[in-house]
Amino acid sequence: MTQITEEQMVAAFKALSNPHRLRIYREILAHQRHDVGPDDDAGCLLYDFINKFDIGAPTVSHHVKELVKADLIRAERNGKYLSCYLNEPLRAALSGFLSQNCD
Repeated sequence: MTQITEEQMVAAFKALSNPHRLRIYREILAHQRHDVGPDDDAGCLLYDFINKFDIGAPTVSHHVKELVKADLIRAERNGKYLSCYLNEPLRAALSGFLSQNCD
C-alpha cells in the first residue's frame, strides 16, 4: 500500500465530500481500464460529465479542478478535449485505509 500523508488524506476526503465531485470521481473510476499498462490508462472526457450529469460546464470544470487540486485525478488537454485520469496510487492508499481493521 502506498503511504500518504494525513494532509493528503484530508484533502482527498474533503474533495470527495461534495456529491458532484464524488459522482465525477466514481465515473472516472468506472471508466478506468484494468487491461492496459500503467502508462496506457483510460480516462474520461470532461464532455462525458457535462452530458451525463445535470450540471453545467463551468460547474463541472470547477469540480474537476478541485479533484485535481486534491491529487485524486490528473487532467490532460488533448486539443479541445480535456481527459481525466485517476491517481491510482492515491486511490489504492485510500482504499487500503478504508479497509484497515481499526480494532
